[in-house]
Amino acid sequence: MRKIYRTISEISGNVISVYAEGIKYGELAEITSAHGKSLAEVIRLERGKVSLQVFAGGRGISTGDEVRFSSSPMKVSFSDDLLGRIFDGKGYPRDNGPHLSENLIEIGGPSVNPAKRIIPRNMIRTGIPMIDLFNTLVESQKLPIFSISGEPYNELLARIAMQAEVDMIILGGCGLKYDDYLFFRDTLEAGGSLGRSILFVHTAADPVVECLMVPDISLAVAEKFALKGKRILVLITDMTNFSDAMKEIAITMERVPSNRGYPGDLYSQLAARYEKAVDFEGAGSITILAVTTMPGDDVTHPIPDNTGYITEGQFYLRHGRIEPFGSLSRLKQLVNAKTRGDHRALMDGMIKLYASYKETLEKKSMGFKMSAWDEKLLQYGVLFEDELMDLSVNIPLEKALDKGWVILAECFTPEETGLRTELLNRFWPIKEAP
Repeated sequence: MRKIYRTISEISGNVISVYAEGIKYGELAEITSAHGKSLAEVIRLERGKVSLQVFAGGRGISTGDEVRFSSSPMKVSFSDDLLGRIFDGKGYPRDNGPHLSENLIEIGGPSVNPAKRIIPRNMIRTGIPMIDLFNTLVESQKLPIFSISGEPYNELLARIAMQAEVDMIILGGCGLKYDDYLFFRDTLEAGGSLGRSILFVHTAADPVVECLMVPDISLAVAEKFALKGKRILVLITDMTNFSDAMKEIAITMERVPSNRGYPGDLYSQLAARYEKAVDFEGAGSITILAVTTMPGDDVTHPIPDNTGYITEGQFYLRHGRIEPFGSLSRLKQLVNAKTRGDHRALMDGMIKLYASYKETLEKKSMGFKMSAWDEKLLQYGVLFEDELMDLSVNIPLEKALDKGWVILAECFTPEETGLRTELLNRFWPIKEAP
């Protein structure tokens, strides 16, 4: 049993300090005060001075309270009993279900050895044309969804959670509004997907340290299920709240700030989570989609800027749509050749024509006379946005490809599309005689 320390040397907000020996970074401790017991985690070690972040906050703690170290880091229960359950950032039940304490696993471990990974090779279907057709999600990929506050990114994640062709969904909520938490819970339950999902939710009203634990708990559980052969999709919202929690604790610890006040190890902290995406040889996989809300829609902000160096592309969510320009799935070429013969060519051709449509819109706004070709592009752009870009469109990839050909045929002649004759002969829609 570890020694009990009865002298707290310093209390600064939610952080307390004691002088102790033989303590490890990330170790859990129990604080006994007049108000009861609280959990805390070691977040700094400096010459015998141990700083701990108190989960429930520092209110009610005095310098004479007891601190007992557990000699182990944060752990979470792992079993099939997790399915359909909702937990907080500590792994405690949020759904009034029983507390699970068997088969505990440590969180925050290292990422998988690159030598044990295999090259991504399988598509994850979502039923969303702007993902499946134009920026295919690949199994074991790590992708952020860059957005701003007010965009329907949580609605997009919920839809992906219900429709993605994977074995399990693990949703990690960082700093969610309570209404957003209820939205995820009710939407997944109504859609029949809660039974294959596990939710770890930290709300804005919960202790800030729990926000930092949500990605680690989610990914630790995902890794164990992946080793059992499950294809896991981890959805996290919002990594900006996660980064802001890091910043808040760093300020409390009086660490020297880096860019815009964020800690200097922001890149390493983000990479430690994103690099958990993996495809195991002979087992399952972990795929990560994580929302990053960009303050001021600024992609050069430290959080999206660092994220871009780690991940394999990004989805840009603007004006309620996944934008074709800026959005990128760098691994899509690994699976596009396995879907349908026209996938890659149709994707490239339609995006090229949509870029021309955007140029025509600028010409029109400046008062230029519209040519017959411009009119075709304007018609095409409207159809493309309404029938493929709109997030309410819900069709499988093959129907999305067919719809793409129909849109092209309504606006252009085969020669105007720039697509290969071989594909035109095979896929161009034949209009029925009136």
